[in-house]
Amino acid sequence: MAMSTMIHNHLPPTFNRSSNRVSVIRSHKDHQQVVIDHRPSSQASSNRATTRLAESFSNLLDHLHIETHPKSNWDLICEEKHSTPTMSPKEVISEKWREIHGENDWDNLLHPLHPWLRREIVKYGEFAQATYDAFDFDSFSEYCGSCRYNRSKIFEKLGLDKNGYKICRYIYAMSHIDMPQWLQRSQLGDTWSKDSNWMGFVAVSDDEEKHRIGRRDIVVAWRGTVAPSEWYEDFQRKLEPIGEADAKVEHGFHTIYTSKSDFTRYNKSSASEQVMKEVSRLVQLYREKGEEVSVTITGHSLGGALALLNAYEVAATIPGLPISVISFGAPRVGNNAFREELHQMGVKTLRVVVKQDLVPRMPGVVFNESLQVFDEITGSLDWVYTHVGVELKLDVRSSPYLKRGFNLLGFHSQETYLHLVDGFISSSSTYRSDARRDVALVNKACDMLVDELRIPRCWYQMENKGLVCNGHGRWVKPKRDPEDIPSPIGEPHFQSLDHLQPIYL
Repeated sequence: MAMSTMIHNHLPPTFNRSSNRVSVIRSHKDHQQVVIDHRPSSQASSNRATTRLAESFSNLLDHLHIETHPKSNWDLICEEKHSTPTMSPKEVISEKWREIHGENDWDNLLHPLHPWLRREIVKYGEFAQATYDAFDFDSFSEYCGSCRYNRSKIFEKLGLDKNGYKICRYIYAMSHIDMPQWLQRSQLGDTWSKDSNWMGFVAVSDDEEKHRIGRRDIVVAWRGTVAPSEWYEDFQRKLEPIGEADAKVEHGFHTIYTSKSDFTRYNKSSASEQVMKEVSRLVQLYREKGEEVSVTITGHSLGGALALLNAYEVAATIPGLPISVISFGAPRVGNNAFREELHQMGVKTLRVVVKQDLVPRMPGVVFNESLQVFDEITGSLDWVYTHVGVELKLDVRSSPYLKRGFNLLGFHSQETYLHLVDGFISSSSTYRSDARRDVALVNKACDMLVDELRIPRCWYQMENKGLVCNGHGRWVKPKRDPEDIPSPIGEPHFQSLDHLQPIYL
C-alpha cells in the first residue's frame, strides 16, 4: 500500500477531539506505518496523546524518504545550454576585416582561433548549411531538387533572418555526366525540372551588416553532397585544362559548373554564367556608389569544389576585387598550376577539414601534393591533385558531445563541422566551455551525439514528413504556395540576360 494511502486510512478525522493514541511502528527500512490505539483515557491523557501524535507525525515526515534520481552532469549541462543564446556576440570588425579574410593568410589567427574569425567562419558555414536545409530531397515531390522556399523568406524559415544578408539570386546546375547523390530527381513524370537542381544562391550584406564588417560583402553559397562513400570511384577522373596556362581541374566538378542546354528550363545558362552575371551586376552597382566590395564564396563538400572554380572565374573576370573562399570538407579540385594561379590572382582560401573525414583526401588519395618533395627529380607533375590555401584542421575527439566510433556520414556532415568550429580553440586545447551553438543541430542528418544527450538521430525533417491532414481527414501532400514554386509546371522558363535587378528563378 502506498504511504499516502496508509496515512489517509488510519489517521482520525479530528486530531484534537480524539482520545486515540498514535504510534509509529517501523515495519521495513523503506516503509513506516501509523497505528491507532483505541484505549480510552482522561482529558490529560488526550492532550498528551495529541502532543505525541503531533511529534510522531512530525517524525514520520522527517523519516519519509522519497527516492529521486540526482541530475547527471549531462542534464546539468543541457539545462545550462538551454538557457543561453545560440549565437556569439557580433563584434564590429570593420577595422580588421581584411586580416580576418586572409590578407596575411590567417597568420596568428588560427592557433588559437581568433573569436572574430570563428564567428565569421560559422556565419559563412551556416550559409552553406542553408543549401541543405532548404533543399527538397523528397523523391515523391514534383519539386524534388528545388528550393522549398522563395528567396525572400528562406532565411526567415531557416532562422537566419538576423544574419544581415539578403538573397539576390538562386543558382541552378545540371551535368552531362551521371554523378550520383548531388542531382536529385523526382519519381513523378510531371516535375518542375527533369534536368536541373537548385545549387545555391548569391546574397549581399545589408547596410547594418556592411557597417559592422567594413564593406559590402557579396556571398555565393554552393550546395554539396553528403554521400562520401561514392566519392572515390566517381571523382577519380581525368584532369582537364582551365584558363589559358597550365591549370587543370577535375572533369566532374567542372562539368557541373559549366553545363547548360537549350532544351532545359533552368540551365539555358550554366551555373557559372548565372553566378557571374549576378556577381558582376552587384559589384558594378556598389562600386558606382563608391562602396568597397568583397566577394566571399563558401560551400561544403562538392560545394567547396565549386566555390574554388567560382573564385577562379571571378578573379579572372573582375580585377582588384578582394575574394576569399571558406570551404568545409572540400575535396581536391585541381593541379599545382591551378593552385598557383589562384594564389597569384590574390584569392584567399581557408579550408576547414575534420581529421576523420575522408572526402578532403579525395581525389588523389595517393598521388597528391605530398609528391612535391620529389619535384627536383620528377619536375612539376601537372597531373597530380593539390589542395589550395590554408588548412584549419578539426578533430572529432576534441568534443565531449560527439561519439567516438566510426561514422562516415557524421564525420562529413556540415553540422559536425560547425559544431567543432564553434568549440575550437587550438589543436592542443579542449573544446571551449562557452561555445554557443546548439549542440542538437549536430544530429540533424546523422547520429553523432552521445546517447546521454538524448537527441534523436536524423531528426531534421518537415513536420509529419510533409503530409498534412485535409478537411476530410485525409493525409495528403500539400500544394506549395505559388510564391515558393520555382516556375509554373508546363510553362517555359524565361530568363532575361540583360536585366540588372535581382532575379528569382
